Amino acid sequence: MAAGPTVPPTGRKRVYASPRRPVGRWINAISATAFVIGGSLFALGAALAQGDVGGPRLAATVYLVGGVFFSTGAYAAVLQIVNGPHEGRWRWWSAEPGRLEWLSTVVLFAGTLVFAVNLVDSFIGGLTAAQVDRLVWSPDMVGCALFLVSGHLAMVEISGTWLPCWRPRQIGWWIVAVNQLGSLLFMAAAVASFIRADGDMIAIAIANWGTLGGALCFAAGGVIQEFERPA
Repeated sequence: MAAGPTVPPTGRKRVYASPRRPVGRWINAISATAFVIGGSLFALGAALAQGDVGGPRLAATVYLVGGVFFSTGAYAAVLQIVNGPHEGRWRWWSAEPGRLEWLSTVVLFAGTLVFAVNLVDSFIGGLTAAQVDRLVWSPDMVGCALFLVSGHLAMVEISGTWLPCWRPRQIGWWIVAVNQLGSLLFMAAAVASFIRADGDMIAIAIANWGTLGGALCFAAGGVIQEFERPA
């Protein structure tokens, strides 16, 4: 018969740290830092575009580098979920659609990949208004929609219902809420960036300021995430 758990003199069972815990914290730190850098670069790109500094190619380059960090942060978040404290061997991927936290992070990662299409296509020159809307604007809209879906799933995972909740004492709630605000601003910017047949954007100021505000939200969410202590 196996011996029972060791009980200290206090009468409480000794709690042993999970060997996964340090790894989970490192992954969380990588994800958070990547979002801080990615959000900051997106904000810089929007500021350059609004101030017409360096031309559209400079802003596009800054956006592209920021997009790499966004994808890195999102994939690190996936790794954090699939390699939780109760998992066995290390995994680079898993299919767990029954877990809301898995769905949320995977949808977010997919959104960053769709954004990558938008960011790369923005370097193509000589496009007509219709081509810009198809190659640049459409992926932007899809990426923003995926970001919003991801944020809603994360909020559902926290609240336990399909309705938003108010839990300001939970650091996880603040991360999701601030990022979801950023996603809403990104969507507003995407809608405003539609190119009309005459070649003009619907509202360039809203597109730039919405992107800047949304990017700062994700950077702030990354800063908050740095203080999270995953299990």
